[in-house]
Amino acid sequence: MSDGAKPTVLVTAVALIDGDGRILIAQRPPGKSLAGLWEFPGGKVDPGETPEGALVRELREELGIEVEEACLGPFTFASHSYEKFHLLMPLYLCRVWQGTPTAQEGQVLKWVRVGALDAHPMPPADVPLVAMLRDFL
Repeated sequence: MSDGAKPTVLVTAVALIDGDGRILIAQRPPGKSLAGLWEFPGGKVDPGETPEGALVRELREELGIEVEEACLGPFTFASHSYEKFHLLMPLYLCRVWQGTPTAQEGQVLKWVRVGALDAHPMPPADVPLVAMLRDFL
């Protein structure tokens, strides 16, 4: 990438919304980039995976829950340039899953009302998503 272009990284995320209208966020664990910041669950899309398939896999690995692709509603996306890469992140909404979300990778989980999301520092790419969620929910 000689002209200063950065690789685009495709990451998928979800706003899990419980019966009380709260959204699940996870705190990035120590040792990871952006440690301590809060984010929507999800992760990188592997080669050959669809964003929805990656999200189903990530939710199983990170939270121990099962989600059907049909229960993932495309909502919006983030497009953000970090120093070494450009992030493209579709955000889905999901209100139906099987199991109880439990931290499988040492992260802290928290159910919060949409109005309380601002009180939780998030990575720069996630910040515009909060405003979209607040307008929608």
